[in-house]
Parts: sequence; structure tokens; C-alpha cells
Amino acid sequence: MPLHDSEAIVLRTYALGDADRLVSLLTRDHGRLRGVAQGARRTKSRFGAALEPFTYLRVWFYERETRDLVRIRQCEILESFLDLQQDYRSGLALALAAEITDAVLPEREPQDAAFRLLLHVLRGLRQSCRPELALGYFLVWTIRLAGWLPDLDHPRMAALSRDSLAAARRILAAPLGDLAADANSPRVTPEFEAYFLDMLEHHMERRLASRRLYEETR
Repeated sequence: MPLHDSEAIVLRTYALGDADRLVSLLTRDHGRLRGVAQGARRTKSRFGAALEPFTYLRVWFYERETRDLVRIRQCEILESFLDLQQDYRSGLALALAAEITDAVLPEREPQDAAFRLLLHVLRGLRQSCRPELALGYFLVWTIRLAGWLPDLDHPRMAALSRDSLAAARRILAAPLGDLAADANSPRVTPEFEAYFLDMLEHHMERRLASRRLYEETR
């Protein structure tokens, strides 16, 4: 049973048994994984705060070919984004991004571009990027990376307003940090979000559970 390691971002965690934790991770080298961190819910766990959602870390884990779950051995925090979730709207935007990542990406297939996108969005929020711009950036690029985004001049995109199409074009043309720092940064409207969330749900063939809560804050 070989020991692997990779950079990773914690997507979501769930209680498992009396003291363990089930963790959904997006790793740079191995794609999306689910693993068990034994004893992670104990007060003096060796994992500490490393398995909080959206922590950027290096993780060491064991993998067996016959098992769906890996066994998490050790974690080292590289960057914590726990403070972002103290802002309610930012926390909901991140919850939606995590749910989408979990649903769109297949397990155990390296997804370096998706990994870099999520880390880019987290760092953008850390630099005071508006939650709606960060989420809009994440939505457009996730759809683009999945191969589901038509040419923005395609007739089917005519359902979007001219302003929303202009915002999508700018999102595809510049890094999030540059957009956030621009005094005339793209305006991500509820119409923009609804259009691209509908597109995602159509391709995923499922509803996003965290969408309603996020939309209630708009």
C-alpha cells in the first residue's frame, strides 16, 4: 500500500463514526479524492485545523486499488482560508463552488486547471474580490474547462443581456485579481449567475443544493 502526497484543497467534510472524518479533496496530482482521516474529530487530533473546508494543504495518503476511499495519513497547511467563511455571502459562494467541483469533476483524474482555478478564486476573495465576481469567474471558467461553453457570439447565448455577455468576455480575458482591482470591473448580476448555474445544472442533470441559499442573499 504505497504512500502518495500532493497539494490539495479541502472541498467538504462529513462526520464518520464516533471520531473519524470523511473528506472530499481536490488534489493537484490525483484529481478529486475522498478519504478517511482517522481520529480527526478528537480534541487532540494530529490533523488540527488542516481539514477545514477550503484549506490549501499538502496531504499524504494511502491508496488501495480495491477501495473507493483513500486513508489520509498526514496534512501540512500551506494556506488557510477559514477567515473567508466569516463573511456569510463569501461562505455561501464557496459552498456553491465546492458543490459544483464535487459534482463536475470525476474522481481520480488529474485536473490541474480546475485546481488552479479554485485556488485562484480563494486568493481573489482573500484580496477583497466581491463574492459575486469571484463566483461568476468560477462559473464561467468551470463551464469553459468542462467543454460546455459555446462561443459567446453563438445565437444560443442571445438569452443573456448585452452587459452580461460583456462581463463573460472580460472574465475569459483577464485574471480575477486584475478584474477585481479595476474600478470598472465586470458586473455579475443575478441574471448572469442564473444563466450559468442553469447551464451547469443542465449538464450535471441535477440541482445544486446550495444554490437557493446563495440566491437568497442577492
